[in-house]
Amino acid sequence: WRQYRQACELHLLLAPPAPGPVCNRSFDLYACWGDAVPNSTATVPCPWYLPWYHRVQDGVVARRCGPDGRWVTDDSGRPWQDNSQCEDLAQVQPLQRQAWLLEQFRLLYTVGYSLSLVALVVALLLLLLLRRLRCTRNLIHANLFVSFALRAGAILTRDALLPHGHGHGHPLQLLGMQAGPACRVAQSLAQYCVGANYAWAMAEGLFLLRLLVATSGRRCVPAFLLLGWGVPVLFVVPWVVLRYLYENEGCWERNEKVAVWWVIRCPILVAVAVNFVVFVRIVRILVAKVRAHQVSRGDTRLRLARSTLTLIPLLGVHEVVFALAGEGEGGGGLRLARLCLHLLLTSAQGLVVSILYCFTNKEVQAEVRRGWQRCRL
Repeated sequence: WRQYRQACELHLLLAPPAPGPVCNRSFDLYACWGDAVPNSTATVPCPWYLPWYHRVQDGVVARRCGPDGRWVTDDSGRPWQDNSQCEDLAQVQPLQRQAWLLEQFRLLYTVGYSLSLVALVVALLLLLLLRRLRCTRNLIHANLFVSFALRAGAILTRDALLPHGHGHGHPLQLLGMQAGPACRVAQSLAQYCVGANYAWAMAEGLFLLRLLVATSGRRCVPAFLLLGWGVPVLFVVPWVVLRYLYENEGCWERNEKVAVWWVIRCPILVAVAVNFVVFVRIVRILVAKVRAHQVSRGDTRLRLARSTLTLIPLLGVHEVVFALAGEGEGGGGLRLARLCLHLLLTSAQGLVVSILYCFTNKEVQAEVRRGWQRCRL
């Protein structure tokens, strides 16, 4: 496809200008169109990059040039064209099904991030407005909530700027629609917010571990602030530069150059690994502390299970499973199921964390009741 696009762009650049009004030459990410005279139907051969080209090499793609020298458009506002002679139904239908599934996945995580964003904003307001809740522990929680909220907001904004197909045209064409600079800026901010979210999850784990092995973690707050908001800049900025120089296509949503993608992927995997080690260390300390109290065996298991389960969404321990599974391993159905589960857990993580560490927190509930009683008086 890239070779076809480069050859098309070179041909359109070197072709002499046509006399009189014409429908302009262009590459629509599917076929290469030269100038067309008004009131005519333009045809070009089926693009040779199609995997099934040997079966449709005698076919053509058609467009209509209107009397005003503009390409005739369909209901979606995009130029109308007939690809029927270049389609292999055995290949196109799976592509259409995959595009439909990806759209459902997008709706799934959009709902998850939207619910998380609302819950996180409410939780942040409670932590910031209730004075008695202001302490080092809640300061770390608040920064983690902010990182979750920024991640959700950045991803929703990026998706709003990312062009989406609406069922018109060839699936390959819909998946490769052009994106403007604003979408790439949003994508860059989204990557920074994702990195900051992982960094703050790691800071949260290190803070909890310090509280368990030391008396206080207040002295480490500046270091945690630098880790959470500063460290992501160190790998997001190089990624932006490399994307602009070597893979400046679309909205930077596809990662075809593995080396460029690993500039961001590697630090995130390091954060996931560190958090898993911290999680195991915290669980071992909790086991020792719970066993040190003289309680029944059932109560011990219950306390340990409760503490462990609440740590999993806080530290993002579930990410270890997806990191070990890999991104491209397994068959198509298994890969899509894993992607669906990953998107669901990731998008709802902010909602779960805000519920566990704010809305169901007895200290927060007591302060809310106290404030409500004061308002009633």
